[in-house]
Order: sequence, then structure tokens, then C-alpha cells
Amino acid sequence: MAITQAMCTSFKSELLQGIHNFHNGSGGGTTTTTGSGNTYKIALYTSSATMSASTTAYATTNEISGTNYTAAGNTLTNVDPTTSGTTALTDFADTTWSTATITARGALIYNSSAAAGTAGRAVAVLDFGGDKTSTAGDFTVQFPAADASNAIIRIA
Repeated sequence: MAITQAMCTSFKSELLQGIHNFHNGSGGGTTTTTGSGNTYKIALYTSSATMSASTTAYATTNEISGTNYTAAGNTLTNVDPTTSGTTALTDFADTTWSTATITARGALIYNSSAAAGTAGRAVAVLDFGGDKTSTAGDFTVQFPAADASNAIIRIA
């Protein structure tokens, strides 16, 4: 069992199919407008989880449990898609589980919108490099800077 950090392969083809809309907010667009975007979430997983580029959807198997953690994770606030030079990018604001007593080895970012069959579709797997624990404290996932070299989702 292992968690391997990766952009999910299914996500890459779903982008070309127009399934994911990262415009900030919730809702969805039409074929001629961007709309207000899908809702993205981040769920935390134990070291018993097996996730990699081949992960296609959110699952509860080996999702963590603990004080102040709700199954399915936190809703993310995303940065509107933009370009920096020749790179298209989007990113998310840091997210925190407050006063939490939890241990996590990794996470899954996924599209939680129900529009157009997007619910639960995997975007990216995050590997924390080891178990991370909070005891009655804040558990924060810090996202990198929203630029062409660091944003969590970059297309160059």
C-alpha cells in the first residue's frame, strides 16, 4: 500500500472533455460560458491507502477519521485559472481542520460537484511524505504559490 503524489491520469483526459471547470465558485457553465465553476474538495487518507496517478474517484476506503474531521474532507477555495507566460495554472487556498485530532499520510483533491456527472472525480493525489498528526490543534494543508513554477495544477 502506498500513496504516490501525481496528477490523476483520468483528470487529464476529463479536462479535454470539458468535465472540470475551475472558475472560482460553484455551479457550472454551458458550452458557451465558463459559469461559476465546480466545487473541489480535499479528503485525507491513512498510510493504508493506495492512491496514485491511476486513482479515478473519491473513495471512503482508508479515509481518516478523528476529532473535527468530516468524511469527504474540506471544500477548497480555488484561484481562478490564469496564465503565466506559456503556462496555464490554477491553485487552491490553504485549508485547515481546526482543533483536530487526526493523522494523515496523504490526500485526494477531487471534484465534488454533481453537475454533468462530475461528482467524486479525482484530480490529484498528494503524498505528505510520512504521517502528519495534529492533537487538538490545527491540521493545515498548505498549497504552493499560484505561479507557473509552483501551482498545484499547471499545464505548460
